[in-house]
Amino acid sequence: MKYFLIAGEASGDLHASNLMAALKETDPTAEFQYYGGDLMQAQGGTLLKHYKETAFMGFIPVIMNLKKILNNLSDCKKAIQTYSPDVVILIDYPGFNLKIAKFVKEELDLPVHYYISPKIWAWKEWRIKSIKRYVDLMLSILPFEIEFYRKHDFPVKYVGNPSIDSCFATISDRESFTDFTGKNGLSDKPVIALLAGSRKLEIKDNLPTMLQATRHLKGFQRIIAGAPGLQLSDYEPYIQNEDVAIIFNQTYPLLCQSEVALVTSGTATLETALFNVPQVVCYKINPPRLSSFIFKHFFSVRYISLVNLIANATVVKELFGIDFSASNIQKEIDRILFDKEYRNHMLEGYKEVQKRLGGPGASGKAAATIYKWLQQNARNK
Repeated sequence: MKYFLIAGEASGDLHASNLMAALKETDPTAEFQYYGGDLMQAQGGTLLKHYKETAFMGFIPVIMNLKKILNNLSDCKKAIQTYSPDVVILIDYPGFNLKIAKFVKEELDLPVHYYISPKIWAWKEWRIKSIKRYVDLMLSILPFEIEFYRKHDFPVKYVGNPSIDSCFATISDRESFTDFTGKNGLSDKPVIALLAGSRKLEIKDNLPTMLQATRHLKGFQRIIAGAPGLQLSDYEPYIQNEDVAIIFNQTYPLLCQSEVALVTSGTATLETALFNVPQVVCYKINPPRLSSFIFKHFFSVRYISLVNLIANATVVKELFGIDFSASNIQKEIDRILFDKEYRNHMLEGYKEVQKRLGGPGASGKAAATIYKWLQQNARNK
């Protein structure tokens, strides 16, 4: 069968690539075209546009790049129409993907499957109308989403979380601390990992404060996880005169060797928990007071990190809005490093998160579900 996939950022590229690998095992005839990234390209098929050309987040960047966004939408629609796939698979990225879903259903009448639900349970709940209208199958990777979709009378299938597979694979093949530091030219000091985000604006907003909050920890080495799609030049303005290292394409191995991590919100918070690394979730949102007010009064959830959302409890500290500051981050990281009881309490919370996620095999389950749906609906036509 022919599959057209759309992923709009690094985490989507990772999960989509694993899904493609699973689809190739499930469907030996599988062919792919996609909007995505390097990991998807490594699975074969045709990369039509890299997510670096399509990922625009936030009101101002969207307005400034509106013409390019509209051109990307138009090009994507034409590509799908020309390719005429058996199914279009959307991976998160709702601002772009829901527009594509509408076109695919109304103009082409092709099946639309969504793998990794948009976070409409947090805000923009009204998007459920578009999902019910234009999406045939929703595959969820977060257990608490099931209740949300059932509340809206929309069928959803929980397939497990793909981060479990990718993280556990790294853990099983983890190298020694000596090998890791040796190949990267690092010292033998314990590691503090800095995961400052995957976009240039996130680096600009978060990294300077992360560095300020950790300068006092002379007995540790600070290592920045270089984000996929970014280069050293994107970090250089913020790391001059700082005793800090940066390594690219090794986020998982870095977490395997870390004592503690500073992490921006997103999939990285969950991945850090799966590696059993105590963390501080810290994310700058401008303007701080307004963002805190909006979260309190307009969001439908109590937390911003996946760790706390899955646990439905405060497992990790979330410092954003008016709480985002170097002093607050410093207090929390010191508590994690030097208060053994506090650290162990966080690690116990991680166990509950891992329990709720279930076992491995998410990509395989998702691929099997998609393929079975296509076979059944082909027979029913």
